[in-house]
Formats: sequence, C-alpha cells, structure tokens
Amino acid sequence: MSDLLFLTVAFAPFLAPCVVLGAALALVLRVRNQRPVRVGRLPAVATSALVAVMAGAAAFGAYSWGVMSGFYILDPDQMCAARGAAGDRVVTRWTLPVSAQCVTSDGMGTELAPGWVNPVIFASLALLLLALTTGTLAAVHRRFPR
Repeated sequence: MSDLLFLTVAFAPFLAPCVVLGAALALVLRVRNQRPVRVGRLPAVATSALVAVMAGAAAFGAYSWGVMSGFYILDPDQMCAARGAAGDRVVTRWTLPVSAQCVTSDGMGTELAPGWVNPVIFASLALLLLALTTGTLAAVHRRFPR
C-alpha cells in the first residue's frame, strides 16, 4: 500500500497538469456551448464539478511537487548539499504548509520546497471548497425551486 502511495505522489506532478488542462478544455467547451449566464445566477452543477476537479488536481500536483522536492528522494545530507547549505545540517519537515529546511549549526535555514508550492495549494483548496459549495447550492436550488 505504501508503494502505491509513493507512486501516486511521485507521478502526480506530471499527471496533474494533464488533468488540469483536460478539465479546463472541457470547461471552455462547456461554457462556449451555453447561452450567456446572467449575473447572480448559480452555475450548473457540471460546471462546478469541472472547476472542482481542476482545483483539486492543481492542489494535489503542487503538494506532491513540494513533497518530492525535499522529503523522500535523497538522504538529508545530499538534499542539503545540493542546495549549497554548508556545515552540520538538520532537516526540518512540515507536511502542511509544505516545508523542508536544511538548518545549519549556526541557525541559517535553506528552504528545499519551491516558494510557489504553498500559495498554489491554498488557493486551489479555496477554489475547490468554493466550487463544491456552489455546486451543492446549485443542486439544492435545482431540486427545490422557489
């Protein structure tokens, strides 16, 4: 089971952009074929689902990119040496927000995860939550009209 989890996280940075682009293309085709949407009207459930898939894939892809940039691939000494951190090192890790730091004996830290990872994760999770909420409201509104 742990091998499957590792493979999922290892391949997610490469597969997530494909899912995001596929969902974006489906969303563009869906919007192009619809009539204009009035302001103040909820989008269709399928539109919200496509946005949720796109946001979820972006969040998972960014998370796995951050995790794989400093967590499990190399031994801590190799990770820190590859980033140029000299001296004795301790690697500190955080799962969310994604962080892996090489902290030297004099207290200087070098971040291993790219700086764009956490903003993309949190923005995508916010968009995912918004899309799920909007889709749920649209489904309820469609089921029980006023």
